[in-house]
Amino acid sequence: MKALFKWQIGLIALMAIACQNKTIDGPQGKVKRDALMVVSKYPGRILTIYAQEGQRVNKGDTLMLLDMPEVEAKLNQAEGAVSAAKAQYEMALRGATNEQLEQVMAKLDAVSEQYRFAEKSYNRIHNMFKDSMVSVQQYDEVYMKYQAAKAQYNGVKAKYEEVKKGVRNEKVQMALGDYERAKGARQEALVAFAERYIVAPQAMTIETIALHEGELVLPGYGIATGYQLDKAFFRFTIAEGQIHNYKVGKTIDILSPFDGKNYRATIVAIKQLTRYADVTSAFPEYQLGESIYELKAVPEKGADVSELLTNISVIIK
Repeated sequence: MKALFKWQIGLIALMAIACQNKTIDGPQGKVKRDALMVVSKYPGRILTIYAQEGQRVNKGDTLMLLDMPEVEAKLNQAEGAVSAAKAQYEMALRGATNEQLEQVMAKLDAVSEQYRFAEKSYNRIHNMFKDSMVSVQQYDEVYMKYQAAKAQYNGVKAKYEEVKKGVRNEKVQMALGDYERAKGARQEALVAFAERYIVAPQAMTIETIALHEGELVLPGYGIATGYQLDKAFFRFTIAEGQIHNYKVGKTIDILSPFDGKNYRATIVAIKQLTRYADVTSAFPEYQLGESIYELKAVPEKGADVSELLTNISVIIK
């Protein structure tokens, strides 16, 4: 008996609340927002999650921190390459040091003496060969040594002239190119390293977080999803018999019946819905066989829509 009595009291209370509800007149629609997905550009393992489902975040707020050891290793390699390329470029600009110049001069003196001695020996053997005092074999051996000494002398002398004049401009440009390329690789590694912080792309609500701390994130994988806060639009389903009342560009008044707030919006699009998409309510207000249209309206500029809940019902006044 007590259970039956409690059930009757609950039914009476529900009937009383239902009687107090006002009838909502006008086409009904929903508040919609653009969905956002937060992804990672590089693979990594989640170290810390700072956001929670249902939380509102601002653009640029840190949502997660990833561990990227491979990216850190590439950054260290890039730093080393920049240091080496910079040293090569600076050496090319300054040219040879005094010690290098002295080494080349000493080598030039040595090969000069060898060349002069080989030249004297060749002149003597040449005169003796003309008088048939030496064999052809002896003459060829001395001549070969003379040519070798001459070639060595010319090579060291050319090296000396190059060192004395400084590094050629082409080599300086090559060193500069290597330096710039190394700096570009370092910048690329720095950009990748900064991506270990996963930030909110827009002011948004966090609806779902797909991964947990310690799990691996792959490039392009959706880590979290949500809705954009600072932009919203209204979507209405209008039957064929009523669509003639609405035109693109027309301004309409929209009421949020649950908080009593009014909004002015402009119709920006009207399109026919396909059959599989035209049932948007449990109580459709149209006849079977009627074509159904989707009406999209955007709030006027400056309207505060951040407090409107996504998918909440609204009506056209």
